[in-house]
Amino acid sequence: MQEDAFYALVEKVVERVDGSRKAETSKWLDGEEAMKYLRIKSKSTLQKLRDEGKIKFSQPQKKHILYDSDSLNTYLENNAQVPFEL
Repeated sequence: MQEDAFYALVEKVVERVDGSRKAETSKWLDGEEAMKYLRIKSKSTLQKLRDEGKIKFSQPQKKHILYDSDSLNTYLENNAQVPFEL
C-alpha cells in the first residue's frame, strides 16, 4: 500500500470512530460536559437550573447525574435574545 493511500485510510477510520463516539454521547451529557456546553463554570448554577426544572436530567445512580442535550438546547433557545431590526 502506498503512503498516501495508507494515510487516507487512517483518516477515514478516525472520522468513523469519532462519528460513532459522538453519536453515543450526544443525547446524555455528564455534569462537566453540560457545563462546558452551556459555558458555565459553577456546579451550583447547573444544580440551580436542574432544581428549577429548566433542564431535563436523569439520575441512574445516587451520585451520577446525566443531562439531556435536547433540553440544554431548548434552554438556550428559550433564553436567546432577538436582535433589534432597523
